[in-house]
Amino acid sequence: MSFVRPEVSRVLHRWRGVLTGAAVAAIGLWWIVTSSGLLGWVGWTILAAGLALAFTGLQRLRFAVGQGGPGVVSITEGQVAYFGPLTGGVVALSELTRLDIDHSGKPAHWQLHQPGQPVLSIPVTAENAGALFDSFAALPGLNTERLLAQMHATRPHIAVIWQRDIPLARLTLPR
Repeated sequence: MSFVRPEVSRVLHRWRGVLTGAAVAAIGLWWIVTSSGLLGWVGWTILAAGLALAFTGLQRLRFAVGQGGPGVVSITEGQVAYFGPLTGGVVALSELTRLDIDHSGKPAHWQLHQPGQPVLSIPVTAENAGALFDSFAALPGLNTERLLAQMHATRPHIAVIWQRDIPLARLTLPR
């Protein structure tokens, strides 16, 4: 039996990153204000870590645009798998060459490009699509603020979010 209403529990779960960061920052601030010496200096470190956690939690909150869309996303050992009602596929993050967001459909779709494979389109509202944030954030040189801004764009278009620098040895020329 739970003493918390289900809708309150969902809101707290959604905001857990921001709330955790705020709690850690509050502990750091408390140590700064009430202590002197080494514990006061440790408080500054704890405060900075709490603010970083809260900022990351806020970015995750902005990334989660909804649930209940078609299909399920699974991320295992560097591979993103999407199992949808009509399409699906698997892309290795180490082989990913481009990440787009396509706003021409409802809902918008992530498009993951891997050489030699068809483009994997994942609805932003697919089950467990929020887990893609960590995978995308790990891509070298990805601008997270650009990703979040393009996610919330309203006009129908395709935006390139990230593209890998491909060495010349891997390029193939048409014959």
